[in-house]
Amino acid sequence: MTPRPKGLKHRGPDWSGIYHHGDYYLSHQRLAIVDPASGDQPLFNEDKTIVVTVNGEIYNHEELRKRLPNHKFRTGSDCEVIAHLYEEYGEEFVDMLDGMFSFVLLDTRDNSFIAARDAIGITSLYIGWGQDGSVWIASELKALNDDCEHFETFPPGHLYSSKQGSLRRWYNPLWFSEAIPSTPYDPLVLRRAFENAVVKRLMTDVPFGVLLSGGLDSSLVASITARHLADTKAAKQWGSQLHSFCVGLEGSPDLKAGKEVADYLGTVHHEFTFTVQDGIDAIEDVIYHIETYDVTTIRASTPMFLMSRKIKSLGVKMVLSGEGSDEVFGGYLYFHKAPNKEEFHRETCRKIKALHQYDCLRANKATSAWGLEARVPFLDKEFINVAMSIDPEWKMINREEGRIEKWVLRRAFDDEENPYLPKHILYRQKEQFSDGVGYSWIDGLKDHADKHVTNKMMLNATHIYPHNTPTTKEAYYYRMIFERFFPQNPARLTVPGGASVACSTAKAIEWDASWSNNLDPSGRAALGVHLSAYEHKLSPVANGNLGPKIIDNVPRMISVPGVVIKS
Repeated sequence: MTPRPKGLKHRGPDWSGIYHHGDYYLSHQRLAIVDPASGDQPLFNEDKTIVVTVNGEIYNHEELRKRLPNHKFRTGSDCEVIAHLYEEYGEEFVDMLDGMFSFVLLDTRDNSFIAARDAIGITSLYIGWGQDGSVWIASELKALNDDCEHFETFPPGHLYSSKQGSLRRWYNPLWFSEAIPSTPYDPLVLRRAFENAVVKRLMTDVPFGVLLSGGLDSSLVASITARHLADTKAAKQWGSQLHSFCVGLEGSPDLKAGKEVADYLGTVHHEFTFTVQDGIDAIEDVIYHIETYDVTTIRASTPMFLMSRKIKSLGVKMVLSGEGSDEVFGGYLYFHKAPNKEEFHRETCRKIKALHQYDCLRANKATSAWGLEARVPFLDKEFINVAMSIDPEWKMINREEGRIEKWVLRRAFDDEENPYLPKHILYRQKEQFSDGVGYSWIDGLKDHADKHVTNKMMLNATHIYPHNTPTTKEAYYYRMIFERFFPQNPARLTVPGGASVACSTAKAIEWDASWSNNLDPSGRAALGVHLSAYEHKLSPVANGNLGPKIIDNVPRMISVPGVVIKS
């Protein structure tokens, strides 16, 4: 375990704690969200023989405390319950935790330790091994890369035990086997499950807000938060007026839609604009903090990184965000091409299992870079269980029946008597974050990379980067920066690879033969599905559908049976 919180002060500016016992060191940089006054870490059991450092939130800590009547708690921290649960139940308590977390726990009675990561990998965690036999565990790669002979991503839903010297999976839900579920769709069950997921994440002792792009996912999070905020402890401390935040290029789709939803919900809305050059100037910092060279993650992380800095400057320390919905419900536009419900479901399973390498990585590190915490209700354990038990036939896109992507979620919140959102927002077509902030953002990145990576460099790419060889100049440009910060081979192995179209897995490319010639993670790569635009005129495509277009550069809403599209 690391003897110092090297390079990680940005994650927790409120407190630095360190504990030393023999050959063991536990260090912690605290971002104080719950019990800021007394919850400094490390945390202990009654006689201080159990020591724990935690990154995250345990939403059911009050319920768990009631199950430990013979234990005396020192603080109001939600994370202290981990030390007492271990004392009571040993290593088998982790599945009792409802939250997002990465932790290391030292048992000084026998000098053993365990480490664990939450079910989906919302919080980041890495594990490394030194030549001297040491084991190192840290929230970020940069704390390990200079000291470990080998290091790797600590897999989500796993526990490491020093007694066994190995990892084992503690999270084993039914959906993980990818067996096809058959539970009929019940919109009210789904609605209640998601409302519960949002409400439990309003546990905070500091100012907070919601990220609001105006898309379905963030808008639902904001709507539910606005409905329930007045009844929370947070409202009594900080007021019942919800703050919302959006980022984009001037005139971007997200800024327009975000403001419309904010006006509808009555939030105090904060718009942050950036230029393409602002984003380009931040790329090196983004790659250093996000610790990836994956193209789509960097594209989306940069606006979020810039926005997080502004949010933190306003005194806000926690935000709710909409990550995870597209994986759970098949919301990415390429799901339109799923050949059957079995393939649809298996792809959602693959996407959820990989979230820790993509959107969770982005949401956690882009915010943590500025001492801001992101909470993601769509990745609530119980909500995932409910959503992933639905017969996937209900999730399939069916234009004849009026079902667009994520129809089951939209329908669950389509309440005529007490609307959660305006209809056109509730049924707005999916925009990937890197697209929604403004289409010229991605185009600007490609132009910038083209100026720094030559054709000759691309010809040698397989020799320079034999692992996950970059196939575009943009990917090559990001890879050069990553390798400068993290030149070790284990570092490059932590980043996923493989072909992708519109954020698909490599397996899903088999759904449409034409996609192999159009491999780009942007949602606009789903040709024939995403109908926003490169050209300044209508351009029919071979199958007779309307092709990508912009009319006089003015966004307009038109309707096609079963789909809402922007032209």
